[in-house]
Amino acid sequence: MKRNYALLLLLLLTAITVFISCKKSIDHKNDYDRSHDSWMSFKKSSNNSYSYKVSSGSWTGTSSETVITVKDGKVTNRSYVYKIPGEKPVSQPIVKEEWQEEQVKLNTHSAGAATLTLDDVYQKAKTEWLLKRKDAETYFEANNNGMISTCGYVNNGCQDDCFNGIKIVSILKSN
Repeated sequence: MKRNYALLLLLLLTAITVFISCKKSIDHKNDYDRSHDSWMSFKKSSNNSYSYKVSSGSWTGTSSETVITVKDGKVTNRSYVYKIPGEKPVSQPIVKEEWQEEQVKLNTHSAGAATLTLDDVYQKAKTEWLLKRKDAETYFEANNNGMISTCGYVNNGCQDDCFNGIKIVSILKSN
């Protein structure tokens, strides 16, 4: 009987060790860590109040921008603009959709970037977008004073509009 308990305990400890050592690793870990440090410094200096602009575009020429505003660590506003290519030869983009959501009406529109704080963005980067994958190319850039600008992946073999992640074009302190 004691032998069965010892064997059970050994199996349990082995399973725990395997589980702990199987933590998912991420691509661009050193770049991510440096960027996260920049974020922590910015967060402190801005009193966790800032705005950031997410952009997206398609091979068809359509594009969108979403501005997320955060005050004291909570999303308070989201604005969105969707544009299509204009008529040639002038080719000025045409605004097809534009709106703004205040805090009490956040997420009432389906379009636009998710209402994430930068803490949420960094968490999602670490647990989803930067995970090592055999079947995808992973991207990470930190061109916003060391903070995330591009973070995500593209599955191998995908041809058009395949980026899974976020592209942040600016991060600004709020007044």
